[in-house]
Amino acid sequence: MNVGARVLLVDDQELFREGIANLLAAQPDFEVVGQAGDGEAGVQLARELKPDLILMDVNMPRLGGVAATQQIHETNPEIPIVMLTVSDADSDLFEAIKAGALGYLLKNSRAQTLFEMLRGVLRGEAALSPTIASRVLAEFAYRRGTILEPTPEGLDAALTDRELAVLQEIVTGRSNHEIAETLKIAESTVKRHLHNILTKLHLHSRAQAVAFALRTGLARSDR
Repeated sequence: MNVGARVLLVDDQELFREGIANLLAAQPDFEVVGQAGDGEAGVQLARELKPDLILMDVNMPRLGGVAATQQIHETNPEIPIVMLTVSDADSDLFEAIKAGALGYLLKNSRAQTLFEMLRGVLRGEAALSPTIASRVLAEFAYRRGTILEPTPEGLDAALTDRELAVLQEIVTGRSNHEIAETLKIAESTVKRHLHNILTKLHLHSRAQAVAFALRTGLARSDR
């Protein structure tokens, strides 16, 4: 029997955890397989359970969500981690992406939006809207060494015209399927282009590609 994506919840608020667990349990394609009340326990459960997806709070006792995300990402980079938090601070978002998070959602998000974002992450997409990415551009400009700095010249020459087109569509928030339809190419081709983009720019996730493209001017969020 197909029980859907196995989800680990890491949040120090037990009532909130139970609420999210109940919401996910009502969906046919999600199964909550574990819950942790702090980052340290979350790291341990991630190692033991090998879930398909982790929802991680930012501010927690013993070990915060960003540090826990970094530890999990270092040992199990194949497990996607989405931050689900009340913090809309640019610094938390920036550090979470740096640590390897593939998404950053606020706890006041609508349930249906949360489900769709999580499904997108499981398809290899980022749960990070262009609007949120745009908010941290100023901070990226002042922090060096976190995400690859642009080369002095010819940065766009590293990407082909098709890769640049795919990158622009990624920035506008479209899924791989939508990009394939827009550019009239196969979805597998979109995935190959995304892999090449990340490899060429020395990035690790779709979210980092969005932030990098906006900061360097390779793409715009207002198209």
